[in-house]
Amino acid sequence: MIVVENLVKVYKDVRALDSLNLEVKPGQMYGFLGPNCAGKSTTILSLLGLVFPQDGRIELLGEEVFNGGRFKEGKLVKAKAKIGYMPEHATLWDFLTPLQTLDIIGRAFKFPKAEREKRIEELLKLVNLWEVRNKKVGKFSKGMRQRLLLAQALINDPELLILDEPMTGLDPRGIAEFKEIIQEQRKSGKTVFFSSHILAHVEEVCDTVGVIVKGKLRLEDSIENIKREFLRKAGYTIIIEINRPVNWSSAEWNVTPLGKNKYRVVAEDDIREELHDFVASQAAKVLTMQVKEPSLEEIFLKLVE
Repeated sequence: MIVVENLVKVYKDVRALDSLNLEVKPGQMYGFLGPNCAGKSTTILSLLGLVFPQDGRIELLGEEVFNGGRFKEGKLVKAKAKIGYMPEHATLWDFLTPLQTLDIIGRAFKFPKAEREKRIEELLKLVNLWEVRNKKVGKFSKGMRQRLLLAQALINDPELLILDEPMTGLDPRGIAEFKEIIQEQRKSGKTVFFSSHILAHVEEVCDTVGVIVKGKLRLEDSIENIKREFLRKAGYTIIIEINRPVNWSSAEWNVTPLGKNKYRVVAEDDIREELHDFVASQAAKVLTMQVKEPSLEEIFLKLVE
């Protein structure tokens, strides 16, 4: 769906993209993460032909749209007809209503009037703006503007949806609704490329993550595999609660008391079986035991460091 190979973009003396490689497969919910000035926006704008890289290769929906410093305009236009894009910073026409805004965009895609009107009604109901369809956009809150931007990104029923910081400005209810809409788009067969700095949103919504730092992709894998690998390298943290105190002096692990008969045990490997045996050897019983998984935020901060 998206293939980027050795993409290079230099602004004067700043190397925004440094031989970037990434791949988004059909049907994926791909979270694109990185600190400020990591190259996230430059990557997205390059995919859309709005920034001109100096070198590398871009493939969109099976079409090679960029190679060796040049865009292939015909193939780029063909691919973009199947893409929905929600920018982080977008200017809406404040003097228009949501109906008028989406009608203009629908006309740009050359939809017949009946089809256009039906699609606009569906989308405004989907993003909960139908009741304010005749209200001027200039009077909208930030969250309402975000929802209208999502609607415009969906108007052509795209195969690939590119979202740049889509939940900025939404209240908790709006965020929950937004996540639900995105999940529904994926269920309908769409591929979602989702750039965000709010790691909790990515962790809840996406199945695959790519982390870009200083123009290079530092990591790309499923969230499950990333956590498993990080856990293996950083050590296992196991929370254990037992029915009576035990003597940990002979244990080879790092043990910290958390309260009465509750401990945090850190070891290089998964030692749950050994822990059971250790506790049982002192005639005690394990009441609860769990491995504390790292959050995506913890992994991200480690990678950025």
